Amino acid sequence: MRSWVNNPRIVDTLSDIFLYPHSEKNTREFLELATSSDWKGFVIAHIDTEEYIGQIGFVKLDEKNGWGELGIVIGKEENHGKGYGTEALKLICDFAFEQLRLNRVELVCWSFNAKGRRVYEKVGFVQEGVRRKKRYRGGEFYDEICYGLLKEEWEALQ
Repeated sequence: MRSWVNNPRIVDTLSDIFLYPHSEKNTREFLELATSSDWKGFVIAHIDTEEYIGQIGFVKLDEKNGWGELGIVIGKEENHGKGYGTEALKLICDFAFEQLRLNRVELVCWSFNAKGRRVYEKVGFVQEGVRRKKRYRGGEFYDEICYGLLKEEWEALQ
């Protein structure tokens, strides 16, 4: 896990909690959170080998008002483009709408993350808004794209 959290090509599309290199202590702290009841997420693993591929989970979850914000990462570059992220998103959306009884799932994506945007839109997420020039990367500012998916939209896709 620490190899991908310290890989700029992987974390460049994630939140700024990965702005600085992560130590073994940081990784242990995350693993403690991920094994506690406070973490609202899942490990993404290969179905045959159980190899760790990434993780997906709710970075915010408001069960009272029926919505959650997702975060996802596929950790190794050799696993990108194989459909793991798409499958994980579909599974967690099904879980969110059926098991958690959420009415809305949302996520944000940086405008330069074309691969992520394609996956989100393929799953059914709808672009709802843009927070202009919110992310600084490589000498330029980029937009944050806000996506949402409603339960009724999800059900219509099934």
